[in-house]
Amino acid sequence: MEIRSATITDKGQAAIPKSVRRQGWFEIGSKVTILAYNNHVELRPMKLVSERIAAAIGSEKVLAKDWDSKEEDKAWKKL
Repeated sequence: MEIRSATITDKGQAAIPKSVRRQGWFEIGSKVTILAYNNHVELRPMKLVSERIAAAIGSEKVLAKDWDSKEEDKAWKKL
């Protein structure tokens, strides 16, 4: 593991240090996944995001259509 620092700009941007980019994970123009936790943030190359995480993100959106309702909320309150 390599630990480096970066400065956040007024636009909320931070540069990925060259030594980290040289490891080959982040290429110019590539997409990243941002995982926000309670106490830290992780950047991961989109191409390496596991199918499990991608499926969970997709499932949440699909299931919300059926499960995000007043009836479901009422049913869960009784449990």
